[in-house]
Amino acid sequence: MIAVLKHELSGYFHSLTAYIFSAFLLAFVGIGALIYNIQSAVANFEYVLGYVCLGLVVIIPILTMRVIAEERKQKTDQLLYSLPVRTSQIVVGKYLALLVVYMVPLCIAALYPLIFAQFGEVYLLTSYGSLFAFFVMGAALIAIGTFISSLTENQGFAAGIAIPVILLNYYSVTLAEYVSATASGSAVSMIIITVLLGFIIRYMTKNQNLAYGISFLIMLAVVVLYFVDSSKFEGLLPDIMTKLSLFERFYTFINGVFDLTAIIYYVTVIVFFLFLSVQSLEKRRYN
Repeated sequence: MIAVLKHELSGYFHSLTAYIFSAFLLAFVGIGALIYNIQSAVANFEYVLGYVCLGLVVIIPILTMRVIAEERKQKTDQLLYSLPVRTSQIVVGKYLALLVVYMVPLCIAALYPLIFAQFGEVYLLTSYGSLFAFFVMGAALIAIGTFISSLTENQGFAAGIAIPVILLNYYSVTLAEYVSATASGSAVSMIIITVLLGFIIRYMTKNQNLAYGISFLIMLAVVVLYFVDSSKFEGLLPDIMTKLSLFERFYTFINGVFDLTAIIYYVTVIVFFLFLSVQSLEKRRYN
């Protein structure tokens, strides 16, 4: 894993990838600081991070699009499979390299509250608590981008899929206000999601019986619960869309509340999508 990490870091910092990513992220931070902290004379640096969230929708997929897709395109993934390391170590090594690249501009941005504190009262605890949450949220987005990159050998396609997925998560709370909150609407939506889940399981495992079996059991459970007590489905879909939002949980930190459940949620997302990335590579190895 360490060898993979060093190789990836060498590739990022001997090319323009790390520098372009850092430049764009620091540009968003600088513009946000200019708007909120300097022009508006507001001491809350965490507001700047809330502004930068929209920038992550674009720059995170651009950072992660080549992490595995490029290996598949150049057929160098076959070399990785021949190394005496597990697939999980390969994925984690690549993922940690992305985290290092992501952490570098954040370490520079961490100087902003200290600089502003020289000219006024800055809430350092809230600022750095939000900065930590911003890092963990970004780590979750990187895990999602890594998984999407593992599904294709086309970098552009990987970025083209990751951007809408993250953008949908960004606006999920807003979209939740327009989706059906009725019990029947939520039940139908759950069935549609279950069908999509079945296709994903089939793609990942190449096991039709497993995919159809899991989908059938979930749909059966939804139908039974709906006829037993349909009131439990009222407002279910908007509630799920709100709770799945990575960005909405981050805004809690901006409001000065350190939400431990949000951190646990981010870590869960990281582990889940890294696990899916490992399974995607394992499927290709066996094929």
